Amino acid sequence: MQKNINIQNKKARFEYEILDTYIAGIQLSGTEIKSIRDSKARITESFCEFNDSGELFVINMFVEEYSFGSFYNHRAKSERKLLLTKQELKKLAKQVQNVGLTIIPLKLFITDKGWAKLKIALCKGKKLYDKRQVLKDRDQKKSLDQIKKNYK
Repeated sequence: MQKNINIQNKKARFEYEILDTYIAGIQLSGTEIKSIRDSKARITESFCEFNDSGELFVINMFVEEYSFGSFYNHRAKSERKLLLTKQELKKLAKQVQNVGLTIIPLKLFITDKGWAKLKIALCKGKKLYDKRQVLKDRDQKKSLDQIKKNYK
């Protein structure tokens, strides 16, 4: 078992413009937390959604089945409830409904106390030309760094 669990969604910063971030707890079963502690989870294709009663759920978060789990094992892809305060939930719901923003998970980690937390972000989707600009800036920075390195 690893000491530092840090599962990131690297695509999110490229695909979306991040406006605000929150730290949310996750409601998990016993075998799910054991799999996360073994770093057997992915959040690359996941997103967050509100249900009819105003609760926030993370959808498409993949947590691999625990290898030593018997018939108590969990399903790999299921909805998992996120734990936030009422004020944060109301603020997020209003932003998603009125402005049309999206909630995307950025990072899944374990705290010092052993709790699984999910860093979520309120995001706005980038246009194709914004993505091209990011790639162009990266290439220019890389070539500039190479020139600086060769010059010295």
